[in-house]
Amino acid sequence: MSTAPPPPRVPRRRRPPRTALAALTVAAALTALAACSGPPRDGTDGSGASFALSAGTPRPKGDIDTFTWAVYAEPPTLDYTMAFDYPQNTILSNVCESLMRWTPGLTLEPGLAEKASNPDPTTWVYDLRRGVRFHDGGTMTADDVVFSLGRQTDPKNAAAWAQNFQNVASVRKTGPLQVTVTLKKPDSQFPQYMATAAGVVASRKGVTAAGGDYGTSGGLACTGPFTLGAWHKGQTLELNRFDGYWGTRAKAGKVVFRFLTDPSARTNALLSGEADGGYLIPTESYGRLKDSGVGTLHFGEGLSTVNLGITNMNGALGDVRVRQALSLALDRSGFVKAGLGGAGTVTSSLTTRAAWAGASPEVREAAFGALPPTKRDVERAKKLIEEAGAQGRTLTVATSSIGQDVSLLATAVQAAGSEIGLNVNLKSVAPNAFTALFTDPEAREGIDLFPVTYYNSVTDPLDLLTNFRTGAYLNFSGYSDKRYDTLVEQATGTYDKDRRLRVESELQRHAAEQLPWIPVAEWPTAVFQNKRITGAPTTIAYMYHPWAAGIGATDPGAAP
Repeated sequence: MSTAPPPPRVPRRRRPPRTALAALTVAAALTALAACSGPPRDGTDGSGASFALSAGTPRPKGDIDTFTWAVYAEPPTLDYTMAFDYPQNTILSNVCESLMRWTPGLTLEPGLAEKASNPDPTTWVYDLRRGVRFHDGGTMTADDVVFSLGRQTDPKNAAAWAQNFQNVASVRKTGPLQVTVTLKKPDSQFPQYMATAAGVVASRKGVTAAGGDYGTSGGLACTGPFTLGAWHKGQTLELNRFDGYWGTRAKAGKVVFRFLTDPSARTNALLSGEADGGYLIPTESYGRLKDSGVGTLHFGEGLSTVNLGITNMNGALGDVRVRQALSLALDRSGFVKAGLGGAGTVTSSLTTRAAWAGASPEVREAAFGALPPTKRDVERAKKLIEEAGAQGRTLTVATSSIGQDVSLLATAVQAAGSEIGLNVNLKSVAPNAFTALFTDPEAREGIDLFPVTYYNSVTDPLDLLTNFRTGAYLNFSGYSDKRYDTLVEQATGTYDKDRRLRVESELQRHAAEQLPWIPVAEWPTAVFQNKRITGAPTTIAYMYHPWAAGIGATDPGAAP
Protein backbone atom coordinates (compact mmCIF):
# COMPACT_ATOMS: atom_id res chain seq x y z
CA MET A 1 0.00 0.00 0.00
CA SER A 2 9.66 2.24 -2.83
CA THR A 3 7.16 4.39 -1.23
CA ALA A 4 6.16 3.47 2.21
CA PRO A 5 4.06 0.35 2.58
CA PRO A 6 0.48 0.88 3.58
CA PRO A 7 -0.59 0.21 7.07
CA PRO A 8 -3.01 -2.63 7.81
CA ARG A 9 -6.73 -2.84 7.85
CA VAL A 10 -7.98 -3.30 11.32
CA PRO A 11 -11.57 -2.72 12.17
CA ARG A 12 -11.84 -0.75 15.29
CA ARG A 13 -8.22 -0.28 15.74
CA ARG A 14 -5.85 2.07 14.05
CA ARG A 15 -6.03 0.12 10.89
CA PRO A 16 -4.26 -1.12 8.09
CA PRO A 17 -3.36 -0.54 4.72
CA ARG A 18 -5.91 1.44 3.67
CA THR A 19 -4.15 -1.69 2.67
CA ALA A 20 -5.81 -0.83 7.35
CA LEU A 21 -9.46 -0.32 7.91
CA ALA A 22 -10.68 -1.46 4.15
CA ALA A 23 -13.13 -1.97 -0.88
CA LEU A 24 -14.79 -2.03 -4.68
CA THR A 25 -14.96 -3.31 -8.28
CA VAL A 26 -14.69 -2.30 -11.88
CA ALA A 27 -14.79 -4.15 -15.10
CA ALA A 28 -13.05 -2.83 -18.15
CA ALA A 29 -15.69 -0.19 -18.65
CA LEU A 30 -16.16 0.44 -14.93
CA THR A 31 -19.71 -0.78 -14.96
CA ALA A 32 -21.58 -1.27 -11.71
CA LEU A 33 -21.40 -4.51 -9.80
CA ALA A 34 -24.32 -6.82 -9.55
CA ALA A 35 -26.29 -6.71 -6.33
CA CYS A 36 -24.32 -8.01 -3.37
CA SER A 37 -24.98 -11.40 -2.02
CA GLY A 38 -23.47 -12.44 1.27
CA PRO A 39 -24.90 -13.88 4.41
CA PRO A 40 -28.61 -14.55 4.13
CA ARG A 41 -30.82 -11.63 4.94
CA ASP A 42 -31.67 -13.58 8.06
CA GLY A 43 -28.15 -14.59 9.03
CA THR A 44 -27.36 -17.16 11.67
CA ASP A 45 -24.07 -17.79 13.34
CA GLY A 46 -24.63 -21.47 13.89
CA SER A 47 -25.04 -21.03 17.64
CA GLY A 48 -28.69 -20.10 17.77
CA ALA A 49 -28.15 -16.35 17.72
CA SER A 50 -29.44 -14.50 14.69
CA PHE A 51 -29.39 -11.12 13.03
CA ALA A 52 -30.88 -9.56 9.93
CA LEU A 53 -29.07 -7.61 7.25
CA SER A 54 -30.86 -4.56 5.91
CA ALA A 55 -30.16 -2.75 2.66
CA GLY A 56 -30.44 0.64 4.33
CA THR A 57 -32.22 2.73 6.95
CA PRO A 58 -35.49 4.64 6.43
CA ARG A 59 -35.23 7.79 4.36
CA PRO A 60 -35.44 11.05 6.32
CA LYS A 61 -38.59 13.16 6.23
CA GLY A 62 -36.88 16.52 6.55
CA ASP A 63 -33.68 18.46 7.05
CA ILE A 64 -32.03 18.88 10.43
CA ASP A 65 -29.86 21.59 11.95
CA THR A 66 -27.24 19.28 13.40
CA PHE A 67 -26.58 15.75 14.58
CA THR A 68 -23.80 14.17 16.65
CA TRP A 69 -21.89 11.02 15.71
CA ALA A 70 -19.75 8.87 17.99
CA VAL A 71 -16.35 7.64 16.78
CA TYR A 72 -13.97 5.43 18.74
CA ALA A 73 -10.81 7.46 18.16
CA GLU A 74 -9.60 10.85 17.02
CA PRO A 75 -7.82 10.91 13.65
CA PRO A 76 -4.17 11.99 13.91
CA THR A 77 -4.63 13.71 10.54
CA LEU A 78 -7.25 14.11 7.83
CA ASP A 79 -4.72 14.26 5.02
CA TYR A 80 -6.33 11.96 2.46
CA THR A 81 -2.99 10.28 1.67
CA MET A 82 -2.97 8.92 5.24
CA ALA A 83 -6.66 7.96 5.41
CA PHE A 84 -6.14 4.29 6.20
CA ASP A 85 -8.27 3.76 9.30
CA TYR A 86 -11.91 3.89 10.33
CA PRO A 87 -11.90 7.26 12.14
CA GLN A 88 -10.16 9.10 9.29
CA ASN A 89 -12.31 7.66 6.52
CA THR A 90 -15.58 7.91 8.45
CA ILE A 91 -15.07 11.67 8.61
CA LEU A 92 -13.11 12.29 5.41
CA SER A 93 -15.63 10.53 3.15
CA ASN A 94 -18.01 13.46 3.73
CA VAL A 95 -15.45 16.17 2.96
CA CYS A 96 -13.18 14.81 0.23
CA GLU A 97 -14.30 13.00 -2.91
CA SER A 98 -12.61 10.66 -5.35
CA LEU A 99 -12.59 10.16 -9.10
CA MET A 100 -15.01 7.24 -8.69
CA ARG A 101 -17.53 6.56 -5.93
CA TRP A 102 -18.52 3.49 -3.91
CA THR A 103 -22.30 3.28 -3.51
CA PRO A 104 -24.20 2.08 -0.42
CA GLY A 105 -24.91 -1.09 -2.43
CA LEU A 106 -21.13 -1.66 -2.72
CA THR A 107 -21.10 -1.00 -6.45
CA LEU A 108 -19.02 1.50 -8.37
CA GLU A 109 -20.27 4.66 -10.06
CA PRO A 110 -18.77 7.90 -11.41
CA GLY A 111 -17.56 10.42 -8.86
CA LEU A 112 -15.57 13.52 -9.72
CA ALA A 113 -14.90 11.79 -13.02
CA GLU A 114 -18.16 11.62 -14.95
CA LYS A 115 -16.63 9.00 -17.23
CA ALA A 116 -13.78 6.48 -17.01
CA SER A 117 -12.60 4.63 -20.09
CA ASN A 118 -10.02 1.94 -20.76
CA PRO A 119 -8.90 2.29 -24.41
CA ASP A 120 -6.14 -0.29 -23.95
CA PRO A 121 -4.99 -2.55 -21.08
CA THR A 122 -2.48 -0.06 -19.69
CA THR A 123 -4.45 3.18 -20.10
CA TRP A 124 -7.24 4.69 -18.02
CA VAL A 125 -8.77 7.99 -19.11
CA TYR A 126 -10.81 10.05 -16.63
CA ASP A 127 -13.09 12.78 -18.00
CA LEU A 128 -13.92 15.20 -15.19
CA ARG A 129 -17.14 16.92 -14.24
CA ARG A 130 -17.45 20.58 -15.17
CA GLY A 131 -17.94 23.32 -12.61
CA VAL A 132 -17.01 21.34 -9.50
CA ARG A 133 -16.06 23.82 -6.78
CA PHE A 134 -13.47 23.32 -4.08
CA HIS A 135 -14.13 24.45 -0.54
CA ASP A 136 -11.39 27.07 -0.93
CA GLY A 137 -13.29 28.75 -3.78
CA GLY A 138 -11.47 27.36 -6.80
CA THR A 139 -12.86 25.18 -9.58
CA MET A 140 -11.54 21.68 -10.21
CA THR A 141 -9.27 21.16 -13.21
CA ALA A 142 -7.12 18.35 -14.56
CA ASP A 143 -4.11 20.00 -12.92
CA ASP A 144 -5.66 19.41 -9.49
CA VAL A 145 -6.17 15.73 -10.27
CA VAL A 146 -2.59 15.24 -11.45
CA PHE A 147 -1.35 17.01 -8.31
CA SER A 148 -3.61 15.05 -5.95
CA LEU A 149 -2.71 11.62 -7.32
CA GLY A 150 0.93 12.66 -7.39
CA ARG A 151 0.89 13.23 -3.64
CA GLN A 152 0.07 9.52 -3.21
CA THR A 153 3.34 8.53 -4.88
CA ASP A 154 5.59 11.10 -3.22
CA PRO A 155 7.91 9.29 -0.76
CA LYS A 156 7.96 12.42 1.41
CA ASN A 157 4.29 11.87 2.24
CA ALA A 158 4.68 8.22 3.32
CA ALA A 159 1.27 7.73 1.75
CA ALA A 160 -0.75 4.79 3.06
CA TRP A 161 -2.05 4.17 -0.46
CA ALA A 162 1.31 4.15 -2.25
CA GLN A 163 1.11 0.41 -2.94
CA ASN A 164 -1.96 0.98 -5.09
CA PHE A 165 0.13 3.17 -7.40
CA GLN A 166 3.03 0.78 -7.81
CA ASN A 167 2.03 -0.05 -11.40
CA VAL A 168 1.46 3.58 -12.40
CA ALA A 169 3.96 4.84 -14.98
CA SER A 170 2.50 8.34 -15.34
CA VAL A 171 -0.48 10.58 -14.56
CA ARG A 172 -0.89 13.25 -17.24
CA LYS A 173 -3.23 16.08 -18.09
CA THR A 174 -4.60 15.34 -21.55
CA GLY A 175 -7.20 18.09 -21.62
CA PRO A 176 -8.56 20.87 -19.38
CA LEU A 177 -10.91 18.31 -17.82
CA GLN A 178 -9.19 15.07 -18.73
CA VAL A 179 -6.49 13.02 -17.00
CA THR A 180 -4.82 9.94 -18.44
CA VAL A 181 -3.18 7.31 -16.23
CA THR A 182 -0.66 5.06 -17.93
CA LEU A 183 0.15 1.78 -16.21
CA LYS A 184 3.35 -0.25 -16.41
CA LYS A 185 1.23 -3.35 -16.92
CA PRO A 186 -2.49 -4.19 -16.78
CA ASP A 187 -3.84 -3.72 -13.26
CA SER A 188 -7.45 -4.68 -12.53
CA GLN A 189 -7.22 -3.30 -9.01
CA PHE A 190 -6.02 0.25 -9.73
CA PRO A 191 -9.28 1.54 -11.29
CA GLN A 192 -11.25 0.08 -8.42
CA TYR A 193 -9.17 1.95 -5.85
CA MET A 194 -9.98 5.24 -7.54
CA ALA A 195 -13.21 5.11 -5.49
CA THR A 196 -11.29 5.02 -2.20
CA ALA A 197 -9.14 7.67 -0.54
CA ALA A 198 -6.48 6.70 -3.09
CA GLY A 199 -8.50 8.59 -5.72
CA VAL A 200 -9.26 11.76 -3.72
CA VAL A 201 -8.94 15.10 -5.53
CA ALA A 202 -8.07 18.25 -3.58
CA SER A 203 -7.22 21.78 -4.67
CA ARG A 204 -3.58 22.13 -5.61
CA LYS A 205 -3.66 25.75 -4.48
CA GLY A 206 -5.27 24.91 -1.14
CA VAL A 207 -3.03 21.98 -0.28
CA THR A 208 0.12 23.89 -1.24
CA ALA A 209 -0.90 26.89 0.84
CA ALA A 210 -1.49 24.71 3.91
CA GLY A 211 1.97 23.14 3.64
CA GLY A 212 2.90 20.92 6.56
CA ASP A 213 -0.32 21.80 8.38
CA TYR A 214 -2.51 20.20 5.74
CA GLY A 215 -4.88 17.72 7.35
CA THR A 216 -4.33 18.90 10.92
CA SER A 217 -5.67 22.46 10.88
CA GLY A 218 -7.55 24.78 8.56
CA GLY A 219 -9.47 23.39 5.61
CA LEU A 220 -8.96 20.38 3.39
CA ALA A 221 -9.66 22.16 0.08
CA CYS A 222 -11.80 19.29 -1.19
CA THR A 223 -15.17 19.13 -3.00
CA GLY A 224 -17.54 17.17 -0.74
CA PRO A 225 -20.97 18.06 0.69
CA PHE A 226 -19.35 19.21 3.96
CA THR A 227 -16.39 21.41 4.82
CA LEU A 228 -14.09 20.95 7.77
CA GLY A 229 -15.20 23.17 10.67
CA ALA A 230 -13.97 23.57 14.23
CA TRP A 231 -11.66 20.84 15.52
CA HIS A 232 -11.40 20.74 19.30
CA LYS A 233 -8.52 18.35 19.72
CA GLY A 234 -9.27 15.42 22.01
CA GLN A 235 -12.98 16.20 22.08
CA THR A 236 -14.94 16.95 18.92
CA LEU A 237 -14.67 17.78 15.24
CA GLU A 238 -17.35 19.61 13.27
CA LEU A 239 -18.36 19.53 9.62
CA ASN A 240 -20.43 22.30 8.06
CA ARG A 241 -22.69 21.96 5.04
CA PHE A 242 -21.09 23.23 1.81
CA ASP A 243 -23.72 25.16 -0.08
CA GLY A 244 -21.58 25.25 -3.21
CA TYR A 245 -21.61 21.46 -3.54
CA TRP A 246 -22.05 20.13 -7.09
CA GLY A 247 -24.20 17.18 -6.00
CA THR A 248 -27.26 16.70 -3.80
CA ARG A 249 -27.35 19.17 -0.91
CA ALA A 250 -26.72 17.67 2.55
CA LYS A 251 -29.78 17.43 4.77
CA ALA A 252 -27.92 18.44 7.93
CA GLY A 253 -26.41 21.87 8.46
CA LYS A 254 -23.70 20.50 10.74
CA VAL A 255 -22.26 17.17 11.89
CA VAL A 256 -20.43 16.94 15.21
CA PHE A 257 -18.12 13.96 15.73
CA ARG A 258 -17.43 13.06 19.36
CA PHE A 259 -14.25 11.12 20.14
CA LEU A 260 -15.17 8.45 22.68
CA THR A 261 -12.40 5.90 23.07
CA ASP A 262 -13.98 3.90 25.89
CA PRO A 263 -16.59 1.39 24.57
CA SER A 264 -18.83 1.88 27.61
CA ALA A 265 -18.70 5.65 27.29
CA ARG A 266 -19.58 5.36 23.60
CA THR A 267 -22.54 3.13 24.35
CA ASN A 268 -23.77 5.39 27.15
CA ALA A 269 -23.53 8.40 24.85
CA LEU A 270 -25.78 6.65 22.33
CA LEU A 271 -28.25 5.67 25.03
CA SER A 272 -28.38 9.12 26.61
CA GLY A 273 -28.65 11.09 23.38
CA GLU A 274 -25.24 12.70 23.81
CA ALA A 275 -24.55 11.08 20.44
CA ASP A 276 -27.30 10.52 17.88
CA GLY A 277 -25.62 7.63 16.14
CA GLY A 278 -22.47 5.76 15.28
CA TYR A 279 -20.79 2.97 13.36
CA LEU A 280 -18.47 0.31 14.83
CA ILE A 281 -20.77 -0.34 17.77
CA PRO A 282 -19.10 -2.30 20.61
CA THR A 283 -20.26 -5.89 20.16
CA GLU A 284 -20.92 -6.22 23.88
CA SER A 285 -23.50 -3.41 23.54
CA TYR A 286 -25.59 -4.86 20.72
CA GLY A 287 -28.22 -6.20 23.10
CA ARG A 288 -28.50 -3.04 25.20
CA LEU A 289 -28.89 -0.81 22.18
CA LYS A 290 -31.29 -3.12 20.39
CA ASP A 291 -33.60 -3.28 23.41
CA SER A 292 -33.16 0.31 24.58
CA GLY A 293 -36.16 1.85 22.85
CA VAL A 294 -34.16 5.02 22.14
CA GLY A 295 -33.21 4.08 18.59
CA THR A 296 -32.56 1.27 16.15
CA LEU A 297 -29.52 -0.96 15.64
CA HIS A 298 -29.11 -1.98 12.00
CA PHE A 299 -26.77 -4.49 10.38
CA GLY A 300 -25.56 -4.36 6.80
CA GLU A 301 -22.95 -5.85 4.49
CA GLY A 302 -19.50 -5.40 5.95
CA LEU A 303 -16.97 -7.15 3.67
CA SER A 304 -15.18 -7.91 6.94
CA THR A 305 -13.79 -11.20 8.20
CA VAL A 306 -12.37 -12.06 11.61
CA ASN A 307 -9.27 -14.21 11.36
CA LEU A 308 -6.24 -15.47 13.21
CA GLY A 309 -3.16 -14.00 11.60
CA ILE A 310 -0.20 -16.38 11.64
CA THR A 311 2.96 -14.41 12.44
CA ASN A 312 5.53 -17.16 12.97
CA MET A 313 6.05 -20.22 10.78
CA ASN A 314 9.44 -21.05 12.22
CA GLY A 315 7.84 -22.83 15.18
CA ALA A 316 5.00 -25.33 15.50
CA LEU A 317 2.75 -23.38 13.14
CA GLY A 318 5.24 -23.94 10.34
CA ASP A 319 3.61 -27.35 9.93
CA VAL A 320 0.32 -26.91 8.09
CA ARG A 321 -1.15 -29.80 10.08
CA VAL A 322 -0.89 -27.74 13.28
CA ARG A 323 -2.65 -24.82 11.60
CA GLN A 324 -5.35 -27.17 10.35
CA ALA A 325 -5.71 -28.72 13.80
CA LEU A 326 -6.26 -25.32 15.43
CA SER A 327 -8.85 -24.49 12.80
CA LEU A 328 -10.69 -27.78 13.42
CA ALA A 329 -10.67 -27.35 17.21
CA LEU A 330 -11.75 -23.70 17.27
CA ASP A 331 -15.25 -23.03 18.62
CA ARG A 332 -16.32 -20.55 15.96
CA SER A 333 -19.98 -20.59 16.91
CA GLY A 334 -19.19 -19.86 20.55
CA PHE A 335 -16.94 -16.98 19.52
CA VAL A 336 -19.56 -15.46 17.24
CA LYS A 337 -22.16 -15.66 19.98
CA ALA A 338 -19.96 -14.14 22.69
CA GLY A 339 -17.32 -12.15 20.83
CA LEU A 340 -19.52 -10.69 18.08
CA GLY A 341 -22.72 -10.40 20.08
CA GLY A 342 -24.39 -13.05 17.93
CA ALA A 343 -24.11 -10.85 14.83
CA GLY A 344 -21.88 -12.80 12.52
CA THR A 345 -21.57 -15.93 10.42
CA VAL A 346 -19.03 -18.67 11.03
CA THR A 347 -16.82 -19.28 8.03
CA SER A 348 -13.83 -21.21 6.76
CA SER A 349 -13.33 -18.62 4.01
CA LEU A 350 -10.91 -15.72 4.28
CA THR A 351 -13.14 -13.72 1.94
CA THR A 352 -16.76 -12.76 2.46
CA ARG A 353 -19.39 -14.05 0.06
CA ALA A 354 -20.30 -10.45 -0.75
CA ALA A 355 -16.80 -9.90 -2.14
CA TRP A 356 -17.79 -12.32 -4.93
CA ALA A 357 -20.71 -10.16 -6.08
CA GLY A 358 -21.68 -11.02 -9.62
CA ALA A 359 -19.75 -14.29 -9.73
CA SER A 360 -21.36 -17.06 -11.75
CA PRO A 361 -22.77 -20.05 -9.83
CA GLU A 362 -19.91 -22.13 -11.23
CA VAL A 363 -17.25 -19.73 -9.94
CA ARG A 364 -18.97 -19.36 -6.58
CA GLU A 365 -19.05 -23.13 -6.21
CA ALA A 366 -15.37 -23.31 -7.10
CA ALA A 367 -14.55 -20.71 -4.47
CA PHE A 368 -16.70 -22.03 -1.63
CA GLY A 369 -17.73 -25.60 -2.45
CA ALA A 370 -14.55 -27.34 -1.34
CA LEU A 371 -13.75 -25.29 1.75
CA PRO A 372 -13.09 -27.12 5.04
CA PRO A 373 -16.08 -27.52 7.38
CA THR A 374 -16.64 -24.98 10.15
CA LYS A 375 -17.94 -27.61 12.54
CA ARG A 376 -15.51 -28.58 15.30
CA ASP A 377 -13.72 -31.92 15.02
CA VAL A 378 -11.50 -32.21 18.08
CA GLU A 379 -10.61 -35.86 17.50
CA ARG A 380 -9.38 -35.19 13.98
CA ALA A 381 -7.46 -32.19 15.29
CA LYS A 382 -5.74 -34.35 17.95
CA LYS A 383 -4.66 -36.82 15.28
CA LEU A 384 -3.15 -34.02 13.19
CA ILE A 385 -1.18 -32.80 16.22
CA GLU A 386 0.09 -36.32 16.80
CA GLU A 387 1.06 -36.75 13.14
CA ALA A 388 2.97 -33.45 13.30
CA GLY A 389 4.69 -34.48 16.53
CA ALA A 390 3.52 -31.23 18.09
CA GLN A 391 2.11 -32.51 21.42
CA GLY A 392 3.10 -30.13 24.20
CA ARG A 393 4.45 -27.47 21.83
CA THR A 394 3.95 -23.89 23.00
CA LEU A 395 2.19 -21.14 21.04
CA THR A 396 1.75 -17.50 22.05
CA VAL A 397 -1.32 -15.58 20.93
CA ALA A 398 -1.62 -11.82 21.41
CA THR A 399 -4.68 -10.47 23.19
CA SER A 400 -5.85 -6.99 24.16
CA SER A 401 -8.64 -5.18 25.96
CA ILE A 402 -9.26 -3.23 22.75
CA GLY A 403 -12.54 -5.12 22.34
CA GLN A 404 -14.11 -8.44 23.13
CA ASP A 405 -13.80 -9.50 19.50
CA VAL A 406 -10.04 -9.59 20.18
CA SER A 407 -9.90 -10.82 23.76
CA LEU A 408 -12.50 -13.57 23.41
CA LEU A 409 -11.02 -14.90 20.19
CA ALA A 410 -7.62 -15.17 21.86
CA THR A 411 -9.25 -17.04 24.74
CA ALA A 412 -11.01 -19.36 22.27
CA VAL A 413 -7.64 -20.20 20.70
CA GLN A 414 -6.20 -21.01 24.11
CA ALA A 415 -9.14 -23.30 24.88
CA ALA A 416 -8.87 -25.06 21.51
CA GLY A 417 -5.13 -25.57 21.94
CA SER A 418 -5.47 -27.11 25.36
CA GLU A 419 -8.02 -29.64 24.05
CA ILE A 420 -5.72 -30.94 21.34
CA GLY A 421 -2.42 -31.05 23.22
CA LEU A 422 -0.91 -27.63 22.61
CA ASN A 423 0.22 -25.19 25.29
CA VAL A 424 -1.19 -21.78 24.30
CA ASN A 425 -0.05 -18.73 26.22
CA LEU A 426 -1.81 -15.36 26.04
CA LYS A 427 0.28 -12.22 25.76
CA SER A 428 -1.59 -9.04 26.62
CA VAL A 429 -0.89 -6.04 24.39
CA ALA A 430 -1.99 -2.53 25.36
CA PRO A 431 -4.78 -1.17 23.13
CA ASN A 432 -2.65 1.73 21.90
CA ALA A 433 0.09 -0.72 20.90
CA PHE A 434 -2.10 -3.29 19.20
CA THR A 435 -1.77 -1.62 15.79
CA ALA A 436 1.99 -2.09 15.93
CA LEU A 437 1.37 -5.81 15.39
CA PHE A 438 0.24 -4.92 11.88
CA THR A 439 2.99 -2.47 11.08
CA ASP A 440 6.12 -3.45 13.02
CA PRO A 441 7.81 -6.87 12.73
CA GLU A 442 9.63 -6.24 16.02
CA ALA A 443 6.30 -5.88 17.79
CA ARG A 444 5.40 -9.37 16.60
CA GLU A 445 8.52 -10.99 18.03
CA GLY A 446 7.63 -13.77 20.44
CA ILE A 447 4.06 -13.94 19.09
CA ASP A 448 2.83 -16.81 16.92
CA LEU A 449 -0.62 -15.51 15.99
CA PHE A 450 -3.10 -12.74 16.80
CA PRO A 451 -6.72 -11.77 15.99
CA VAL A 452 -7.00 -9.91 12.68
CA THR A 453 -10.22 -8.29 11.54
CA TYR A 454 -9.83 -7.37 7.89
CA TYR A 455 -12.17 -5.37 5.68
CA ASN A 456 -12.04 -5.09 1.93
CA SER A 457 -11.73 -1.62 0.45
CA VAL A 458 -12.98 -2.86 -2.89
CA THR A 459 -15.59 -5.47 -3.72
CA ASP A 460 -13.04 -7.91 -5.05
CA PRO A 461 -11.69 -11.02 -3.27
CA LEU A 462 -8.18 -10.18 -4.46
CA ASP A 463 -8.11 -7.24 -2.06
CA LEU A 464 -7.60 -9.76 0.75
CA LEU A 465 -6.06 -12.69 -1.08
CA THR A 466 -3.15 -10.63 -2.39
CA ASN A 467 -1.89 -10.34 1.20
CA PHE A 468 -0.30 -13.79 1.03
CA ARG A 469 1.90 -13.25 -1.98
CA THR A 470 5.62 -13.26 -1.25
CA GLY A 471 6.69 -9.99 0.37
CA ALA A 472 3.18 -8.57 0.77
CA TYR A 473 2.77 -5.99 3.50
CA LEU A 474 0.33 -8.04 5.60
CA ASN A 475 2.11 -11.33 5.00
CA PHE A 476 3.15 -11.38 8.64
CA SER A 477 4.77 -14.82 8.65
CA GLY A 478 6.69 -14.52 5.39
CA TYR A 479 4.57 -17.21 3.72
CA SER A 480 5.81 -17.88 0.19
CA ASP A 481 4.55 -20.05 -2.64
CA LYS A 482 5.55 -19.47 -6.27
CA ARG A 483 2.30 -20.88 -7.66
CA TYR A 484 0.30 -18.57 -5.41
CA ASP A 485 2.37 -15.55 -6.50
CA THR A 486 1.79 -16.43 -10.15
CA LEU A 487 -1.97 -16.60 -9.61
CA VAL A 488 -1.96 -13.21 -7.86
CA GLU A 489 -0.16 -11.66 -10.83
CA GLN A 490 -2.55 -13.34 -13.23
CA ALA A 491 -5.64 -12.07 -11.38
CA THR A 492 -4.20 -8.58 -11.06
CA GLY A 493 -3.63 -8.39 -14.79
CA THR A 494 -7.09 -9.67 -15.77
CA TYR A 495 -9.81 -7.05 -16.35
CA ASP A 496 -12.50 -9.49 -17.40
CA LYS A 497 -14.37 -10.04 -14.18
CA ASP A 498 -15.48 -13.61 -14.73
CA ARG A 499 -12.01 -14.77 -15.76
CA ARG A 500 -10.45 -12.89 -12.83
CA LEU A 501 -12.82 -14.47 -10.33
CA ARG A 502 -11.99 -17.91 -11.69
CA VAL A 503 -8.33 -17.29 -10.92
CA GLU A 504 -9.24 -15.89 -7.53
CA SER A 505 -11.23 -19.04 -6.73
CA GLU A 506 -7.95 -20.97 -7.12
CA LEU A 507 -6.29 -18.53 -4.72
CA GLN A 508 -9.17 -19.02 -2.28
CA ARG A 509 -8.79 -22.80 -2.33
CA HIS A 510 -5.03 -22.56 -1.87
CA ALA A 511 -5.42 -20.23 1.11
CA ALA A 512 -8.00 -22.58 2.64
CA GLU A 513 -5.60 -25.52 2.36
CA GLN A 514 -2.46 -23.75 3.58
CA LEU A 515 -4.04 -21.37 6.13
CA PRO A 516 -1.61 -18.44 6.13
CA TRP A 517 -4.43 -16.97 8.24
CA ILE A 518 -7.15 -19.03 9.93
CA PRO A 519 -10.63 -17.70 9.05
CA VAL A 520 -13.20 -17.52 11.82
CA ALA A 521 -16.27 -15.43 10.97
CA GLU A 522 -17.88 -12.86 8.71
CA TRP A 523 -18.76 -9.69 10.57
CA PRO A 524 -21.49 -7.33 9.32
CA THR A 525 -21.45 -3.56 9.62
CA ALA A 526 -23.40 -2.22 12.61
CA VAL A 527 -24.93 1.27 12.76
CA PHE A 528 -27.11 2.82 15.47
CA GLN A 529 -29.40 5.83 15.04
CA ASN A 530 -31.63 7.29 17.70
CA LYS A 531 -35.17 8.46 17.02
CA ARG A 532 -34.10 11.95 15.92
CA ILE A 533 -32.27 10.91 12.77
CA THR A 534 -32.34 8.43 9.92
CA GLY A 535 -30.79 7.86 6.50
CA ALA A 536 -27.37 6.33 7.31
CA PRO A 537 -26.14 3.57 4.98
CA THR A 538 -25.95 0.19 6.65
CA THR A 539 -23.00 -1.10 4.62
CA ILE A 540 -19.28 -0.51 4.91
CA ALA A 541 -19.61 1.91 1.97
CA TYR A 542 -19.57 4.70 4.55
CA MET A 543 -15.78 4.47 4.45
CA TYR A 544 -15.71 6.11 1.00
CA HIS A 545 -19.24 7.40 0.43
CA PRO A 546 -20.59 10.78 1.72
CA TRP A 547 -22.95 9.00 4.09
CA ALA A 548 -23.63 11.96 6.41
CA ALA A 549 -25.17 13.97 3.57
CA GLY A 550 -28.16 11.63 3.50
CA ILE A 551 -28.95 11.81 7.23
CA GLY A 552 -31.87 13.98 8.20
CA ALA A 553 -34.80 14.24 10.58
CA THR A 554 -37.28 11.46 11.22
CA ASP A 555 -39.86 14.15 12.00
CA PRO A 556 -40.60 16.61 9.19
CA GLY A 557 -41.44 19.16 11.85
CA ALA A 558 -37.79 19.19 12.90
CA ALA A 559 -36.70 20.84 9.65
CA PRO A 560 -35.03 24.22 10.25
